Amino acid sequence: MIVLGIETSCDETAAAVCQGGSILSSVISSQKIHGQYGGVVPEIASREHEKQIVPIVEEALNGAAVLKENLHAIAVTRGPGLMGALLTGVSFASGLSEGLEIPCLGMNHMEAHIFANFIADPKLNYPFLSLLVSGGHTQIWKVNGFGTYELLGETRDDAAGEAFDKGARILGLDYPGGPAIEKAAKGGDETAVTFPQAFRKSDNIEFSFSGLKTALLNYVRQEGKDMISQNLADIAASYQAAIIGILLNKLRLAVDQTGIRTTVMGGGVAANQEMREKAEAILGDCTVLYPDASLCTDNAAMVAFTGELYLKSSPERSGDLAVIPNLRLAGQ
Repeated sequence: MIVLGIETSCDETAAAVCQGGSILSSVISSQKIHGQYGGVVPEIASREHEKQIVPIVEEALNGAAVLKENLHAIAVTRGPGLMGALLTGVSFASGLSEGLEIPCLGMNHMEAHIFANFIADPKLNYPFLSLLVSGGHTQIWKVNGFGTYELLGETRDDAAGEAFDKGARILGLDYPGGPAIEKAAKGGDETAVTFPQAFRKSDNIEFSFSGLKTALLNYVRQEGKDMISQNLADIAASYQAAIIGILLNKLRLAVDQTGIRTTVMGGGVAANQEMREKAEAILGDCTVLYPDASLCTDNAAMVAFTGELYLKSSPERSGDLAVIPNLRLAGQ
Protein backbone atom coordinates (compact mmCIF):
# COMPACT_ATOMS: atom_id res chain seq x y z
CA MET A 1 0.00 0.00 0.00
CA ILE A 2 1.36 3.42 -1.01
CA VAL A 3 0.00 6.51 0.76
CA LEU A 4 0.70 10.14 -0.01
CA GLY A 5 0.64 12.37 3.06
CA ILE A 6 -0.04 16.12 2.93
CA GLU A 7 0.44 18.57 5.81
CA THR A 8 -0.53 22.28 5.76
CA SER A 9 -1.80 22.97 9.27
CA CYS A 10 0.39 26.02 9.94
CA ASP A 11 3.48 27.38 8.20
CA GLU A 12 5.08 24.23 6.78
CA THR A 13 4.00 22.86 3.42
CA ALA A 14 4.89 19.17 3.52
CA ALA A 15 4.35 16.00 1.52
CA ALA A 16 5.59 12.46 2.07
CA VAL A 17 5.15 8.98 0.67
CA CYS A 18 4.75 5.94 2.91
CA GLN A 19 4.72 2.29 1.82
CA GLY A 20 4.35 -0.63 4.19
CA GLY A 21 5.23 1.51 7.20
CA SER A 22 8.42 2.82 5.58
CA ILE A 23 8.84 6.46 4.63
CA LEU A 24 10.03 6.60 1.03
CA SER A 25 10.31 10.38 0.90
CA SER A 26 9.54 13.40 3.06
CA VAL A 27 9.69 17.00 1.86
CA ILE A 28 9.10 20.06 4.05
CA SER A 29 9.06 23.69 2.97
CA SER A 30 9.11 26.14 5.89
CA GLN A 31 7.67 29.61 5.31
CA LYS A 32 10.52 31.93 6.32
CA ILE A 33 8.43 35.00 5.51
CA HIS A 34 6.76 34.94 8.93
CA GLY A 35 10.04 35.70 10.69
CA GLN A 36 9.71 39.41 9.91
CA TYR A 37 6.35 39.48 11.71
CA GLY A 38 7.45 37.57 14.81
CA GLY A 39 4.80 34.91 14.28
CA VAL A 40 2.59 33.20 11.73
CA VAL A 41 0.24 35.44 9.73
CA PRO A 42 -2.71 33.18 8.72
CA GLU A 43 -3.50 34.85 5.38
CA ILE A 44 0.12 34.78 4.29
CA ALA A 45 0.42 31.16 5.37
CA SER A 46 -2.53 30.19 3.17
CA ARG A 47 -1.08 31.97 0.14
CA GLU A 48 2.31 30.36 0.63
CA HIS A 49 0.71 26.91 0.83
CA GLU A 50 -1.09 27.57 -2.47
CA LYS A 51 2.24 28.43 -4.10
CA GLN A 52 4.15 25.49 -2.68
CA ILE A 53 1.79 22.53 -2.52
CA VAL A 54 2.06 21.37 -6.13
CA PRO A 55 5.89 21.46 -6.38
CA ILE A 56 6.25 19.94 -2.89
CA VAL A 57 3.96 17.01 -3.74
CA GLU A 58 5.76 16.49 -7.04
CA GLU A 59 9.11 16.51 -5.24
CA ALA A 60 7.87 13.93 -2.73
CA LEU A 61 6.58 11.64 -5.48
CA ASN A 62 9.81 11.99 -7.46
CA GLY A 63 11.89 11.35 -4.36
CA ALA A 64 9.98 8.15 -3.71
CA ALA A 65 10.13 7.15 -7.40
CA VAL A 66 6.35 6.75 -7.32
CA LEU A 67 3.89 7.86 -10.00
CA LYS A 68 0.70 9.45 -8.72
CA GLU A 69 -1.23 6.80 -10.63
CA ASN A 70 0.34 4.18 -8.35
CA LEU A 71 -0.94 5.75 -5.14
CA HIS A 72 -3.51 3.78 -3.16
CA ALA A 73 -4.69 6.63 -0.93
CA ILE A 74 -4.04 10.17 0.26
CA ALA A 75 -3.92 11.25 3.91
CA VAL A 76 -4.21 14.96 4.68
CA THR A 77 -4.32 16.97 7.89
CA ARG A 78 -7.81 18.38 8.57
CA GLY A 79 -7.10 19.81 12.02
CA PRO A 80 -6.14 21.24 14.35
CA GLY A 81 -4.52 24.25 12.75
CA LEU A 82 -5.23 27.46 10.85
CA MET A 83 -8.50 27.35 8.92
CA GLY A 84 -7.19 28.77 5.63
CA ALA A 85 -4.01 26.71 5.72
CA LEU A 86 -5.94 23.50 6.41
CA LEU A 87 -8.43 24.25 3.63
CA THR A 88 -5.60 24.60 1.13
CA GLY A 89 -4.26 21.14 1.89
CA VAL A 90 -7.64 19.41 2.17
CA SER A 91 -8.94 20.98 -1.06
CA PHE A 92 -5.85 19.91 -2.98
CA ALA A 93 -5.88 16.39 -1.54
CA SER A 94 -9.60 15.98 -2.16
CA GLY A 95 -9.31 17.05 -5.78
CA LEU A 96 -6.31 14.82 -6.41
CA SER A 97 -8.02 11.81 -4.84
CA GLU A 98 -11.13 12.32 -6.95
CA GLY A 99 -9.04 12.54 -10.09
CA LEU A 100 -7.17 9.37 -9.19
CA GLU A 101 -10.32 7.66 -7.83
CA ILE A 102 -8.60 6.68 -4.57
CA PRO A 103 -9.59 7.22 -0.93
CA CYS A 104 -8.73 10.46 0.84
CA LEU A 105 -8.48 10.41 4.64
CA GLY A 106 -8.72 13.49 6.84
CA MET A 107 -6.17 13.12 9.64
CA ASN A 108 -5.78 14.56 13.12
CA HIS A 109 -2.48 16.40 13.30
CA MET A 110 -1.91 15.61 16.98
CA GLU A 111 -2.68 11.92 16.54
CA ALA A 112 -0.09 11.85 13.78
CA HIS A 113 2.46 13.36 16.17
CA ILE A 114 1.87 10.45 18.54
CA PHE A 115 2.37 7.85 15.85
CA ALA A 116 5.53 9.47 14.54
CA ASN A 117 7.09 7.59 17.43
CA PHE A 118 6.29 4.29 15.69
CA ILE A 119 8.36 5.48 12.73
CA ALA A 120 11.26 5.94 15.15
CA ASP A 121 10.62 2.68 17.01
CA PRO A 122 8.32 0.14 15.30
CA LYS A 123 8.57 -2.08 18.41
CA LEU A 124 6.78 0.46 20.62
CA ASN A 125 4.10 -1.33 22.64
CA TYR A 126 0.84 -0.21 24.23
CA PRO A 127 0.02 1.26 26.65
CA PHE A 128 2.30 4.28 26.79
CA LEU A 129 2.17 7.92 27.84
CA SER A 130 2.50 10.66 25.25
CA LEU A 131 3.59 14.22 25.96
CA LEU A 132 2.37 16.39 23.09
CA VAL A 133 4.04 19.80 23.12
CA SER A 134 3.71 22.25 20.26
CA GLY A 135 2.80 25.84 19.50
CA GLY A 136 -0.86 25.12 20.05
CA HIS A 137 -0.96 22.15 22.42
CA THR A 138 0.47 20.95 25.70
CA GLN A 139 -1.14 17.66 26.69
CA ILE A 140 -0.35 14.32 28.28
CA TRP A 141 -2.23 11.33 26.89
CA LYS A 142 -2.51 7.74 27.93
CA VAL A 143 -2.45 5.74 24.70
CA ASN A 144 -4.12 2.37 25.29
CA GLY A 145 -4.19 1.32 21.64
CA PHE A 146 -4.63 2.64 18.13
CA GLY A 147 -7.58 5.02 18.30
CA THR A 148 -8.00 4.60 22.08
CA TYR A 149 -6.75 7.62 24.00
CA GLU A 150 -7.31 9.06 27.47
CA LEU A 151 -6.45 12.69 28.20
CA LEU A 152 -4.64 12.91 31.55
CA GLY A 153 -4.06 16.65 31.53
CA GLU A 154 -3.45 19.74 29.43
CA THR A 155 -2.70 23.45 29.63
CA ARG A 156 -5.28 25.85 31.01
CA ASP A 157 -4.17 28.65 28.73
CA ASP A 158 -1.10 28.94 26.52
CA ALA A 159 0.86 26.05 25.06
CA ALA A 160 4.55 25.51 25.76
CA GLY A 161 5.45 26.32 22.15
CA GLU A 162 3.58 29.60 22.38
CA ALA A 163 5.46 30.41 25.59
CA PHE A 164 8.72 29.89 23.71
CA ASP A 165 7.58 32.05 20.79
CA LYS A 166 6.35 34.94 22.91
CA GLY A 167 9.32 34.66 25.23
CA ALA A 168 11.66 34.96 22.28
CA ARG A 169 9.79 38.04 21.08
CA ILE A 170 10.14 39.65 24.52
CA LEU A 171 13.88 38.94 24.47
CA GLY A 172 14.25 40.28 20.94
CA LEU A 173 15.05 36.88 19.44
CA ASP A 174 13.99 35.38 16.13
CA TYR A 175 10.91 33.33 15.26
CA PRO A 176 10.33 30.44 15.81
CA GLY A 177 11.03 31.00 19.46
CA GLY A 178 11.90 27.49 20.61
CA PRO A 179 15.08 27.06 18.57
CA ALA A 180 16.00 30.73 19.12
CA ILE A 181 15.80 30.47 22.92
CA GLU A 182 17.58 27.10 22.91
CA LYS A 183 20.43 28.64 20.92
CA ALA A 184 20.59 31.75 23.10
CA ALA A 185 20.61 29.61 26.26
CA LYS A 186 23.79 27.74 25.32
CA GLY A 187 26.33 28.20 28.09
CA GLY A 188 23.86 30.11 30.25
CA ASP A 189 23.16 29.58 33.95
CA GLU A 190 19.61 28.28 34.27
CA THR A 191 19.56 29.12 37.98
CA ALA A 192 20.33 32.81 37.40
CA VAL A 193 16.67 33.85 37.37
CA THR A 194 13.85 32.09 39.19
CA PHE A 195 10.81 32.03 36.92
CA PRO A 196 7.48 30.56 38.08
CA GLN A 197 6.36 27.02 37.25
CA ALA A 198 2.59 26.94 37.65
CA PHE A 199 1.11 23.89 39.44
CA ARG A 200 4.57 22.56 40.30
CA LYS A 201 3.37 21.40 43.74
CA SER A 202 -0.05 20.25 42.57
CA ASP A 203 -0.96 16.58 42.21
CA ASN A 204 -3.06 17.44 39.16
CA ILE A 205 -1.65 16.96 35.67
CA GLU A 206 -2.18 20.44 34.27
CA PHE A 207 -0.14 23.32 32.90
CA SER A 208 -0.27 27.09 32.65
CA PHE A 209 2.27 29.30 30.91
CA SER A 210 0.57 32.71 30.85
CA GLY A 211 2.06 33.68 34.22
CA LEU A 212 5.53 32.66 33.08
CA LYS A 213 5.35 34.94 30.04
CA THR A 214 4.17 37.81 32.22
CA ALA A 215 7.02 37.18 34.66
CA LEU A 216 9.56 37.37 31.84
CA LEU A 217 8.00 40.58 30.48
CA ASN A 218 8.07 42.23 33.91
CA TYR A 219 11.66 41.10 34.46
CA VAL A 220 12.79 42.60 31.16
CA ARG A 221 11.00 45.89 31.88
CA GLN A 222 12.46 46.06 35.35
CA GLU A 223 16.06 45.26 34.44
CA GLY A 224 16.30 47.21 31.19
CA LYS A 225 17.61 46.35 27.73
CA ASP A 226 21.30 46.75 28.50
CA MET A 227 21.21 44.30 31.40
CA ILE A 228 19.16 41.83 29.33
CA SER A 229 21.57 41.90 26.38
CA GLN A 230 24.56 41.43 28.70
CA ASN A 231 22.97 38.45 30.46
CA LEU A 232 20.90 37.01 27.63
CA ALA A 233 22.27 33.46 27.91
CA ASP A 234 21.43 33.24 31.62
CA ILE A 235 17.95 34.66 31.16
CA ALA A 236 17.17 32.44 28.17
CA ALA A 237 18.48 29.39 30.01
CA SER A 238 16.38 30.19 33.09
CA TYR A 239 13.24 30.74 31.03
CA GLN A 240 13.80 27.54 29.06
CA ALA A 241 14.43 25.62 32.28
CA ALA A 242 11.10 26.81 33.71
CA ILE A 243 9.20 25.47 30.68
CA ILE A 244 11.08 22.19 30.48
CA GLY A 245 10.96 21.71 34.23
CA ILE A 246 7.18 21.77 34.51
CA LEU A 247 6.70 19.65 31.38
CA LEU A 248 8.90 16.87 32.74
CA ASN A 249 7.57 17.29 36.28
CA LYS A 250 4.03 16.57 35.09
CA LEU A 251 5.15 13.73 32.84
CA ARG A 252 6.89 12.20 35.87
CA LEU A 253 3.65 12.65 37.84
CA ALA A 254 1.70 10.86 35.09
CA VAL A 255 4.16 7.97 35.20
CA ASP A 256 3.82 7.68 38.98
CA GLN A 257 0.02 7.89 38.89
CA THR A 258 -0.50 5.37 36.09
CA GLY A 259 2.44 3.03 36.65
CA ILE A 260 3.15 3.12 32.91
CA ARG A 261 6.90 3.18 32.32
CA THR A 262 6.97 3.90 28.59
CA THR A 263 6.78 7.54 27.54
CA VAL A 264 6.96 9.22 24.15
CA MET A 265 7.13 12.83 23.05
CA GLY A 266 5.78 14.62 20.03
CA GLY A 267 5.38 18.13 18.65
CA GLY A 268 7.89 20.84 17.87
CA VAL A 269 8.99 21.43 21.46
CA ALA A 270 9.98 17.74 21.69
CA ALA A 271 12.91 18.58 19.39
CA ASN A 272 14.51 20.59 22.21
CA GLN A 273 17.77 18.86 23.04
CA GLU A 274 17.92 20.19 26.59
CA MET A 275 14.53 18.65 27.34
CA ARG A 276 15.62 15.30 25.92
CA GLU A 277 18.72 15.26 28.09
CA LYS A 278 16.82 16.16 31.24
CA ALA A 279 14.14 13.58 30.45
CA GLU A 280 16.76 10.87 30.63
CA ALA A 281 17.54 11.90 34.21
CA ILE A 282 14.04 12.64 35.49
CA LEU A 283 12.58 9.54 33.84
CA GLY A 284 15.59 7.32 34.35
CA ASP A 285 13.48 4.31 35.34
CA CYS A 286 11.36 4.60 32.19
CA THR A 287 11.71 3.96 28.49
CA VAL A 288 11.74 7.44 26.95
CA LEU A 289 11.22 7.68 23.19
CA TYR A 290 11.15 10.64 20.85
CA PRO A 291 11.39 10.70 17.07
CA ASP A 292 14.04 12.45 15.04
CA ALA A 293 13.76 16.24 15.18
CA SER A 294 12.44 16.27 11.60
CA LEU A 295 9.48 14.21 12.79
CA CYS A 296 8.80 16.47 15.77
CA THR A 297 8.12 19.61 13.79
CA ASP A 298 5.19 19.66 11.35
CA ASN A 299 5.73 17.07 8.64
CA ALA A 300 3.78 14.85 6.28
CA ALA A 301 5.63 11.61 7.02
CA MET A 302 3.66 11.18 10.24
CA VAL A 303 0.42 11.96 8.36
CA ALA A 304 1.09 9.38 5.65
CA PHE A 305 2.19 6.78 8.21
CA THR A 306 -0.92 7.25 10.38
CA GLY A 307 -3.15 7.25 7.32
CA GLU A 308 -1.74 3.90 6.29
CA LEU A 309 -2.48 2.52 9.77
CA TYR A 310 -6.13 3.54 9.37
CA LEU A 311 -6.34 1.98 5.93
CA LYS A 312 -4.88 -1.29 7.22
CA SER A 313 -7.46 -1.41 10.00
CA SER A 314 -10.30 -0.54 7.61
CA PRO A 315 -9.29 -0.97 3.93
CA GLU A 316 -12.44 0.68 2.55
CA ARG A 317 -12.26 3.65 4.88
CA SER A 318 -12.45 7.22 3.61
CA GLY A 319 -11.82 9.77 6.32
CA ASP A 320 -13.92 12.79 7.21
CA LEU A 321 -12.53 15.78 5.30
CA ALA A 322 -14.35 18.47 7.27
CA VAL A 323 -11.77 21.04 8.35
CA ILE A 324 -11.86 21.68 12.12
CA PRO A 325 -9.25 24.22 13.34
CA ASN A 326 -9.72 23.18 16.98
CA LEU A 327 -10.02 19.45 16.30
CA ARG A 328 -9.54 17.38 19.45
CA LEU A 329 -7.84 14.03 19.64
CA ALA A 330 -10.73 12.52 21.58
CA GLY A 331 -14.27 13.60 22.33
CA GLN A 332 -14.64 15.80 19.21
